[in-house]
Amino acid sequence: MRGVSDLHSPVLAWYDEHARALPWRGNGATAWSVMVSEFMLQQTPVVRVLPMHAQWLERWPTPTALADDDSGEAVRAWGRLGYPRRALRLHAAAVAIRDQHGGQVPESYDDLVELPGVGDYTAAAIASFAHGRRHVVLDTNVRRVLARAVSGEEFPPPSVRKAERELATSLLPEDAPTAATWAVATMELGALVCTATNPDCDRCPITDRCAWVAAGRPAYDGPARKVQSWAGTDRQVRGRLLAVVRESAGAVPRRRLDQVWTDDAQRERALASLVVDGLLVRVEPDHFALP
Repeated sequence: MRGVSDLHSPVLAWYDEHARALPWRGNGATAWSVMVSEFMLQQTPVVRVLPMHAQWLERWPTPTALADDDSGEAVRAWGRLGYPRRALRLHAAAVAIRDQHGGQVPESYDDLVELPGVGDYTAAAIASFAHGRRHVVLDTNVRRVLARAVSGEEFPPPSVRKAERELATSLLPEDAPTAATWAVATMELGALVCTATNPDCDRCPITDRCAWVAAGRPAYDGPARKVQSWAGTDRQVRGRLLAVVRESAGAVPRRRLDQVWTDDAQRERALASLVVDGLLVRVEPDHFALP
């Protein structure tokens, strides 16, 4: 492996020239904007997040503004962004920020990771991107870039391993602001150039020092990679049920929900799971509403 600093300059220079102008980046972005983006971007592409992020911040420009509203309104505003439990978790995190941190998004990883719905990645990302802290930020894009450039593998393992985290730590610049930029730069490189399919190696700033390219771009031969399905799944049924309630002004009778899906057993299973997850509440024996 080449010296780690061999990767820094070309990647940082590339980012300086090619970074997308996103509302949660730059000096004008608030820590709350960064936090909202991190929740929304989980398993959701940027193009779908952009309009929702703008609408969310217009309605709830601070954590306290969201915390003072009902959690059901957060679910309603989440719309068709997918994985609506993220809305509940973001609302719960906003309540904790209001009650425990004076309405300000915490700066330290340790405080962030204690918030509801905030795990290792999200805490590191917020601390890094919002506050310029030095942390390893391992999202799917970063992991893929490091797997290819340094380890010579097309894809990283299905889950983060100790050796992978140690490698990412060894590559982290010592200077905190530079480390924060490195984190977002490698993420952007993975999103725009070193993509999962059809990577554009000719445009990559580190092609000449990429271990995977040097090895002839060998195909991935690790454990089977998870492919998410949608059609016919409980996730699809949950989405349709939740959409009916979300678009209603009040509680929805069961008979309306019965029209959403013909498979009675699957529909009831999906409905019960929405109640368990707190995304719906039973307000009468046969009526359901947002929390």
